[in-house]
Amino acid sequence: MPNSSLRTLLCAFSCLLAIGAAQAQSSSATSPIADAISAAERGQPVDAARFANDPLYGWLEYAALRRDIDTLPSDQAQSFLSRYKGQAVAEAFRSIWLAALARRKDWPAFRTAWSPAIKDTALRCAELDARQATGGADAQWTKDAQDLWRSSGKSLPDGCDAPFAVLAGKGGLPPELRWERIEKAAAEWQPAVMRAAARGLPADQFAQANDYASFFDAVNDRALSWPKTPRSRLVASHGLAKLAKSTPVAAENALPRFASALGFTEEDRGRVLYQIALWTAASYEPESARRLAAVPASAYDERLREWQAREALSRSDWRAALAAIKAMGETQRGESRWTYFAARLSELTGDKAGAQALYRAAARESDFHGFLAADRLDEPYALCPWIANDDAAAKAPVARDPALVRAIALQRIDRVGWAQREWNDAVSRFDDRQRRLAIEVAQDNGWFDRGVFGLETAKYPEEKRLYKLRFPLHHGDTIRREAAKHRLDPAWIAAEIRAESIFNPRARSSANAMGLMQVLPSTGAAVARRNGIPYAGAASLYDSDTNIAIGSAYLRQMEDKYGQTYYAIAAYNAGPTPVARWQSQRPAMDPDFWIETISYKETRDYVARVLAFSVIYDWRLNGDALPVSQRLRGQSGGARKKFACPLAAAPKG
Repeated sequence: MPNSSLRTLLCAFSCLLAIGAAQAQSSSATSPIADAISAAERGQPVDAARFANDPLYGWLEYAALRRDIDTLPSDQAQSFLSRYKGQAVAEAFRSIWLAALARRKDWPAFRTAWSPAIKDTALRCAELDARQATGGADAQWTKDAQDLWRSSGKSLPDGCDAPFAVLAGKGGLPPELRWERIEKAAAEWQPAVMRAAARGLPADQFAQANDYASFFDAVNDRALSWPKTPRSRLVASHGLAKLAKSTPVAAENALPRFASALGFTEEDRGRVLYQIALWTAASYEPESARRLAAVPASAYDERLREWQAREALSRSDWRAALAAIKAMGETQRGESRWTYFAARLSELTGDKAGAQALYRAAARESDFHGFLAADRLDEPYALCPWIANDDAAAKAPVARDPALVRAIALQRIDRVGWAQREWNDAVSRFDDRQRRLAIEVAQDNGWFDRGVFGLETAKYPEEKRLYKLRFPLHHGDTIRREAAKHRLDPAWIAAEIRAESIFNPRARSSANAMGLMQVLPSTGAAVARRNGIPYAGAASLYDSDTNIAIGSAYLRQMEDKYGQTYYAIAAYNAGPTPVARWQSQRPAMDPDFWIETISYKETRDYVARVLAFSVIYDWRLNGDALPVSQRLRGQSGGARKKFACPLAAAPKG
């Protein structure tokens, strides 16, 4: 039962709960606990006793306490932290309580509530304040403050100014430490941080540091007279690199003068030439090949190697593109993407035997380029599903874990951030088998993105083969109905939903795209009107059936407009204007090359991802698949592809 002080905050009389529920504007499906939390956040009385046994009662308390955090008595806050010790809700509360204590400058209470596990920079600076104010500014304090000072070249929170001022007063920010931060800020192209870090330097060094910072605001000839030191070269080269990102030609023209005046090393020149080449190639400008060739080999990284290959592809210079791939490091060159393109380019330059070997290597991967390679070989697609040998009895104790129960309940009422906290708390105590079972439990309860964000495929590559977790299926009847209505492959619709929202009907992007297929309200209204779909405003997009109906109709519209599915997928992600530009730049290019030379990384990867997802959903729906080389062109005839596992054995569950 809630204690009396909390009852004062949460409860006046229970009938007001109904009023609060009526006024709630939660984006989730309503439930008594969801309405109670929303009411508490608005400061309305809630019948707390009604929810005393609810798994989310702690979060209801949290909502009420957070509302009045700046006037909350310390004993009440400490009681909450004590009662929920070890739970995610306590750590969520701890952060906001510490921030409130810092605003109050109640440093003894701050130190009582502090946890070393906190990583938030603003709170770490407040903790330095707390130690200093309570007599704890010892040698360890100085070291901790110096570590925070040098931790980044980017701007730190305003709350860090006070402890840094104390640090400076104690002699803890000698010139060498200030210069360390200035150089890091230069590497981050942060002139304001450079100026701030320079305060406290001797007058002549202060003036030099500010002149360095001014070079990032506008490249100027004063730098020609800077001392010929490694620091001057570092700053000047980063300043020119910043200029290169926006105006490559200006940076290229300026580089020889500054390089000669300051004695640039190859590393300094490479830093500038890298940015000149990168931003020229990313726009496929005429000078791209020349500028890429000017970059020293020592300055190349994986990103620039990729652009070197794409730039050559954009000109249909097969030999140059193949040479760029061969210049990649072994790991990058071994990715299915570049193995496939090495095969294509080897074939185009006359090395058919070499191409076949490369196709076979790429075709072992269950992704877009692996599927393309299998089509070239006329072989089955590689797919090695891993079905874990776990039964309901093994899943039951995981499903009963209190943190997991709370996580799923919070997800159900659309408290996504809170749900994530509880999920992280739960899986931190699970072994790998239990973690995978937790993902199954989450998906059983409609929380489908755990099959993407809950698996650790980088650490455990075999988890990529948990296809039924990674590629959930939901709303199947609606998908099939709308696919039939609009003459679309249902696997494509499912793939779009998986790529856009991972089957979260409440998903909402920063651009205000909404629902399963991430439809913008303006697009939703236009498509609904054109197709006679009932539409009652933007909120309609949170209805799964409506969203799939509108999204599918829009896919049909894109398919009709562009005539090629890969263009339609690109337009669905990037919009018509960029796609029109890419079409005009490379009008007759083969689809695989066209996709790879899309300028936007997000769209380039999106098209490949949706096409690969379509193959996998085809497998899930039908057991075989339309060949991806036909799918991307919108073709549906011909023989379908089988699947086979090239691995000798699958791991056991």
